[in-house]
Amino acid sequence: MTSSIPMRLWRDDRLSNHAEHLAEYHLAADLPERWAHTRAVAELTAQVAALIAPAAEHILVAAAFMHDIGYSISVKDTGFHPVDGAEFAREQTFPETVVGLVAHHSGAWAEAIERSLEQELQHYPVPPADFLDIITYADLSTTPNGQRTNPADRLTEVLQRYGRDHLVHRAIRRSGPDLLAAAARVHKQLLIANTATR
Repeated sequence: MTSSIPMRLWRDDRLSNHAEHLAEYHLAADLPERWAHTRAVAELTAQVAALIAPAAEHILVAAAFMHDIGYSISVKDTGFHPVDGAEFAREQTFPETVVGLVAHHSGAWAEAIERSLEQELQHYPVPPADFLDIITYADLSTTPNGQRTNPADRLTEVLQRYGRDHLVHRAIRRSGPDLLAAAARVHKQLLIANTATR
């Protein structure tokens, strides 16, 4: 059954389910490890959102499913996956909060500088900081193949994977402190939420 309500206004599981379907379609066959990572990020995002941002759960889970869709060959345009994914999400009429989370997740600003794509990134809205922290936390707490890790180890893995002269390495050096601070803020909120529910 289809809804007469435009998708940009959806705030329930139709939104997150549609994002999951699109991510699976564009990632599962050609990029299975990326799909495993994406699924795990979405799962963790749902767990975190249920505790500290329940009203935004479906927005956040949709963004988690869409956050790496820009790696798909069928979506790739500039080669910078946050921008390519955000543009695809906008074309698919996702809410602008989802579009912004895809565009700005995990320190995208730093890689945009390295790629000279700052103006392209500015075409997408900066999402609420608390929401961006949650997506960044979930992304940095998940390995490339979907296993749990901690943010510091994840950043170390990325730095080791890319040589010192690689733009991703330089971007992580630039954004690393901000990324770890975002993860720490979410971790603190989770500790408070878990204490309150005991």
